[in-house]
Amino acid sequence: MLSIKTLENIRLNTQVSLKPDYLIHPTVSGNKYRKLKYNLQKAQSENYKGILTFGGAFSNHIAATAAAGLALKIPTVGIIRGDELASKIDLNSTLKYAQSCGMHLEFVSRSVYKQKTDPAYLKTLLESFENFYIIPEGGTNALAIKGCEEILTEEDHAFDTICCAVGTGGTIAGLINSSLPTQKIIGFPALKGGFLNEDICKFATQSNWELWEAYHFGGYAKVDSKLITFMNHFKTTFKIPLDPVYTAKMMYGIFDAIHTGEIPKDAKVLAIHTGGLQGIEGMNLRLKQKQLETII
Repeated sequence: MLSIKTLENIRLNTQVSLKPDYLIHPTVSGNKYRKLKYNLQKAQSENYKGILTFGGAFSNHIAATAAAGLALKIPTVGIIRGDELASKIDLNSTLKYAQSCGMHLEFVSRSVYKQKTDPAYLKTLLESFENFYIIPEGGTNALAIKGCEEILTEEDHAFDTICCAVGTGGTIAGLINSSLPTQKIIGFPALKGGFLNEDICKFATQSNWELWEAYHFGGYAKVDSKLITFMNHFKTTFKIPLDPVYTAKMMYGIFDAIHTGEIPKDAKVLAIHTGGLQGIEGMNLRLKQKQLETII
């Protein structure tokens, strides 16, 4: 049972609780563990030879899949967006870690990567990696939703507002499905673009949710000094690390919404910490190159 942390914010005169789902496993963190759980069970029970999946240069999903493959002794393949990265593995902490776990990395151009859901392209991949179980980018499919439905437990029924960061939409869909109809689920997308609503609707079984799209800070893996300062203050104050791609943007949005009144001060808010902390090292490298404040 994960112990929920209470974040007292005296300035805002409110209380936010945080569920540290990132502590669920030492290397396969948070929602990535949830998404992989039933997919890996299926791959093992049906005797697939290995796992093949997709991701970008700093993908939490790639890192988690590689770690899970190592732990379970299942071969893994990562199709990585950006063929220019093939010569830069040692400069990228995520890819270096995935490779150290035994993942075979295949680098493709961005134009080829766009075909990642095309049946004809997937067929060609399976000609090279015969009998590999394919998991989509970000890990989101029906089995991933099933795993994410297990994030909320009966003790979480005491909260009227549940918040989470959103990437591909799988985690929030699981939260929606396992929430009470009276609870409000708020998603904070880490990407620009309004395409997520349709993706979430493919899996969500209730309508008690909405996306707040004002806190992406420029898009996926984009940050500014304001967000980094917030992250560092948050860690100093609450002794809890946030990741720059997802959870920092969510927590910034929650505190800002309480300050503006968008979230009532008397609301019982539960924020889901979905992990992603492996990305801090790579982000700090980029921040140092720009001579900006780094994440503590």
